[in-house]
Amino acid sequence: MPRRPRATLGRVLDDLGSTLLEVVAGRVDSSRSVGGVVIHDPLDPPSMPDGALVLGVGLAASAEIADVVRAVAADGAVGLVLRVPVEIDADARRAVAEEGLVLFGLTRGASWAQVAALLRSLLAVDDLGGVDDQTLAGVGAGDLFALAGAVSALLDAPLTIEDLNSRVIAFSADQDRADESRKETVLGRQVPERYLRQLEQQGAFRALYSSDRPVYLPEIDGAELPRVAIRVRAGDEILGSMWAAVKEPLSAEREQAFVDAAKLVALHMLRHRAGADVERRLRAELVATVLEGGPAAGEAASRLGLAGGPACVLALAVPGEETEPSSVEADLQRVAGAFALHLAAVHPRSAVALVGGVVYGVIPLAGDGEGADLRAVAVAEEFLSRIGARSHVVVGIGAVAAGPAQLPQSRADADRAVRVLRARPVGSRVARLTDVQTSAFLLELGSAMAAERRVPTGPVARLAAYDQRHRSQLVGTLRAWLEAFGDVTAAAAATHVHVNTFRYRLRRVGEIGALDLADPDARFAAMLELRLRAMVDHPSPDS
Repeated sequence: MPRRPRATLGRVLDDLGSTLLEVVAGRVDSSRSVGGVVIHDPLDPPSMPDGALVLGVGLAASAEIADVVRAVAADGAVGLVLRVPVEIDADARRAVAEEGLVLFGLTRGASWAQVAALLRSLLAVDDLGGVDDQTLAGVGAGDLFALAGAVSALLDAPLTIEDLNSRVIAFSADQDRADESRKETVLGRQVPERYLRQLEQQGAFRALYSSDRPVYLPEIDGAELPRVAIRVRAGDEILGSMWAAVKEPLSAEREQAFVDAAKLVALHMLRHRAGADVERRLRAELVATVLEGGPAAGEAASRLGLAGGPACVLALAVPGEETEPSSVEADLQRVAGAFALHLAAVHPRSAVALVGGVVYGVIPLAGDGEGADLRAVAVAEEFLSRIGARSHVVVGIGAVAAGPAQLPQSRADADRAVRVLRARPVGSRVARLTDVQTSAFLLELGSAMAAERRVPTGPVARLAAYDQRHRSQLVGTLRAWLEAFGDVTAAAAATHVHVNTFRYRLRRVGEIGALDLADPDARFAAMLELRLRAMVDHPSPDS
C-alpha cells in the first residue's frame, strides 16, 4: 500500500509563506497533498513523485514557463516555484488555470538550497508511515514533551531534551525520580554553568557529538545519579541531545531503543522548528549574502536593517585542533546561537550567521574610527567572558564599514585577524586586524610559499643544510641569539652551552651563512627567513 503524503500546500504556506514563498498565480487548495521536492532540469528530467513541488531554478522566460507548467502538471506536480520577480504572460496564466497548478515566487535574498532544505524538513514526516498530518509515530508533530515522556517510559529514567546551548526544550514528567541537579536544570530550563564546565573538561560534549551511540557518564560532581546521553542529528546537522538520569548503564535493548528514539526526536525537532525557525534561517542567508557582496547585497542589507549607518563584522572561530569535524560543527552551532542572543541584547539590528565554518556577526555601530573599533572589541570580550572557557573561541574584528558596500571588506579583515588568532596557541582571544596586521601578512606569505612548495632561501637555508650534513646546531644558535636580542650570555643559557662555546658557534653562523650579524637589515632578513621556514614546515590549519 503506497504511503500517503501528509504535508499539504496549506501547511507549506503556513510555515514558509510570507517569509520565503508568495503565491504568484493559481488557486491554493490548502488540503492538497505535497509528496516531494524536485529541481526542474530540462536536460535530465527528474523522477517526479505524485504531488511534487518543482523548483524552477533559472526559469524566467514567460513562454518557457507555460511549457514547464504543462509538463510538470502532467507528471502530477502541485506547484512550481520561480525566483521573483516573476513575469508571466497570458499563456502562462492560462496554463496555470487549466492545469490547476499553483505558481509560487521565491522571495529575494533566499537561496534555492535554503528553500529546498526547508521544504524537505517539512516533508520529513513521510519517512514515518501510518500517521496523519498532525502526528509523528502517534505523537503530535513537534510535541517534544509528549515524546520525552514516551522515551522516558522506554528507558525507565527521567529525561530531558536539550538544544546545542544546553537549554532544556522538553522534559518528561517524572523528574521527581531524578536528583537535585536535574531538578535545578529543569526549573532553570538550562544546564547550570558549573555542570557545563565540568562536562566540557571531561570531554563529554566532544564524545557525545562525535558518536551515534549513547555516552554513559558514571560520575558528575554534584549529581547523585549517572547520566546517559545521545546526540540528536538530522543528516549532517546536530540539533541537540537527550539526557537520561539512570541508576546504571542501559541494557543492550534499552540502548538500541535510545538510538532509535533519537532519530524520531530529530524529526519532531525539525517539525517543531520548521515554522518558528524559518525567519532565523532566512536571516542567516541574508547575512551570508551581505558578507559576500554582489548585486543582491544591498537589498539583503536593507531587509536586515543594516542599510544605513556604519557597521562592523566580527568573525568567531574555533582554534585549529585535531578535532572530530562533527564536534567542531556542534560547537560552532552552539556558539552561533549564544552569540545571536548576546548581540540581540547589545543591538536589536545585529545579525548572526554560520558561514563556511565561521560564525559571523554584523553589528551596527554609532560613529566610526577608533571609538567604534573599541566598542566592537568590548562586545566581543564581554561575550567571551560570559561563555567562559568551555567554548574555545577566538574573535577577529574587521574595520568599521561606512555602509553595506564595505561589509565584505570588513569581513575579509575579520577573517585575516581570526586566522592569526587561530595560529597562536596562547595569547589574546580577540583582535582587530590593525592589531595583528604584520602577523597576518607573514601568515599569508608563509601559506603562499607552502602552497607552491617553495622553501625560503638565504643564510638560514645555508645554515640548515650545514646542520644537516654535520649534525651541528647553527640554526638554533642564530635563533637563540636573535630571540635574546644579541645577549650572548642569555642565549648561551637558553641553549645550555658555555658562553665561549656559544660565541664560537655564532662566529661559525656568520662564516657558514655568509651573514653579517652587525647589519640590522641582515638580522631582520634572517628573522623573517626563520619565521617563514617554520610556517612552510608547519603550515597553519587555514593554509
